Amino acid sequence: MKPEERTGMERMKEERAGAGPGGGPRMPGPGRRGAGMPVSKPQNAGKTIGRLLSYIGEDKWKMGIFIFCIVLYTVANLTGSYLLRPVINNLISGEGSRTTLFHSLLLMGCIYAVGIIAQYLQSRIIIAVSQNALRKLRDDLFCRLGKLPVRFYDTNNHGDIMSRFTNDVDAVGEMLNNTINQLISGAINIVGTFALMLYTNIWLTIITVVMAPLMIRAGRAVAGRSRKYYKQQQAALGTLNGYIEETVTGQKVVKVFCHEEIAEEEFSYLNDDLCKKQISAQFFGGIMGPVMGNLSQVSYSMTACIGGILCVLKGFDLGGLTIFVNYSRQFSRPINEISMQVNTIFSALAGAERVFDVMDKAPEEPDAAEAVSIVEKDGRLVFQVPAANRAYADHDGAEAKGAVTVEHITFGYVPEKTILKDVSLYAKPGQKIAFVGSTGAGKTTITNLINRFYDVEDGRILIDGIDIREIRRDDLRKNIAMVLQDTHLFTGTVRENIRYGRLDATDAEVEEAARMASAHSFIMRLEHGYNTMLEGDGANLSQGQRQLLNIARAAISKAPVLILDEATSSVDTRTEKHIEHGMDRLMASRTTLVIAHRLSTVRNANAIMVLENGEIIERGDHDDLLALKGRYYNLYTGASELD
Repeated sequence: MKPEERTGMERMKEERAGAGPGGGPRMPGPGRRGAGMPVSKPQNAGKTIGRLLSYIGEDKWKMGIFIFCIVLYTVANLTGSYLLRPVINNLISGEGSRTTLFHSLLLMGCIYAVGIIAQYLQSRIIIAVSQNALRKLRDDLFCRLGKLPVRFYDTNNHGDIMSRFTNDVDAVGEMLNNTINQLISGAINIVGTFALMLYTNIWLTIITVVMAPLMIRAGRAVAGRSRKYYKQQQAALGTLNGYIEETVTGQKVVKVFCHEEIAEEEFSYLNDDLCKKQISAQFFGGIMGPVMGNLSQVSYSMTACIGGILCVLKGFDLGGLTIFVNYSRQFSRPINEISMQVNTIFSALAGAERVFDVMDKAPEEPDAAEAVSIVEKDGRLVFQVPAANRAYADHDGAEAKGAVTVEHITFGYVPEKTILKDVSLYAKPGQKIAFVGSTGAGKTTITNLINRFYDVEDGRILIDGIDIREIRRDDLRKNIAMVLQDTHLFTGTVRENIRYGRLDATDAEVEEAARMASAHSFIMRLEHGYNTMLEGDGANLSQGQRQLLNIARAAISKAPVLILDEATSSVDTRTEKHIEHGMDRLMASRTTLVIAHRLSTVRNANAIMVLENGEIIERGDHDDLLALKGRYYNLYTGASELD
């Protein structure tokens, strides 16, 4: 079967098996859901637990009160149980009076009441501590995402990233809310119960304790199997969420190409895969309770039988036997409860590892201490050069005019494939430079490098004579405005979306930017004008209106460098003229780099760069390139088309 004839499910099966189309190796790339990646056991469960506990450790005084409440509850529970011994013995011997019985029961009631209050307090405290820890965990994860390079987002599915915030953090929350409470209280309960068992009868204690290693060994055997499956479950859940996010976001495309059945088929495959992994994980997590419960019943039965024999032959008191079998249950119950939490623990550890995996990704390299800043002074943008940076000392206080120079750049996103090959160009302040060429020729890559979304391998890029690697990233990007083909509007008002380009802009500046972008007239026709709420990425606006807001957002930034990446390619010709009118105003005093498929939009550029296979094959203005009768001439006259 030819690769293009395969169904969606066959492709997905092939990918999950680790092969690419046609049986070749599967290469990583943007949007890869990681479906076929091998899943291993946690690399370091102890380290993961330690990192999780560090979030709880920030509320040390609350944890101290929490542990005190657990101890108080355990002591009250054990003491109340022990008071049954004299009550039962006195009733059997007939020595106890009604008054004594009443006082004993009243004392037991008071002790149990203290235990109930302590249990209530410990539950409230651990919920507050765990929710605070989750808040900090989400904060740290979100902050780390903001610091990760664009490469991370280009090579990871957005739905799978979202799964870290939902499924994985929720799994961690389940463990912090309930499991930690049971682990600590169970450990203290075991110690207290063991001490009272020894005090009551040492021989019965030995019988009970002998069963403990058997229970632990059985639990460890089941846990060893379930850990692997819970890791696989979390990965499969992230994959499924990623596919759902892709399909829902691209639902119009699915319907246009009638891919509903293929989408259902692919979803069914991923859903079945998740179901199989969940069955395996839940099975081994679920049998833990019955296994431990049955072993506990065996231990209880042996203790009761041998205790009865001791009562008959050795004079062991019946009250002592009664409380001992109760302690025997209490001794095994924490072990059972802890074993029942195995599925929660491993699900949380798998989720935590996925969260920490993102948090451990290397962020963008920090700016050097001597990096050059761009600040506003007396209404002008000027360079601020630290005294330690002698290489650019003469630029200190100079105005940032937006001259762009690209010198002998060679670059590839992956080492095996070079995208740009020895590219050089320059744009003087206020000039308009256009890039044309086939898809994949490297046009957008140049703009990615100018923004330092990626760093160049060979060569350098200069802004007003300063290497961009010597400029603070935030300052560099604040002074490069971008209008992309794909607009993205946030949930909020029209005014807030325009102000996104410069958060300290006044309302008057927002309206001025809208007028510059030719957006003011349509905004005023909206129901609430600038206060109209936009949701769903501006679904209540046309594509042209969304693009005009995008231009207004760029206009308000006051950046001296403007990048237009096919800003009009997704709109009709009439709307394009309207948008171009706004862009002409926007480009009036800025250095502009334009990427365009429609050659009519670049006729008035100061220089046009024709790229093919990562190289500039022609350069000049419109008339110069027509006179060459080369690639640009063929494109403009229709003799050839852009790929």
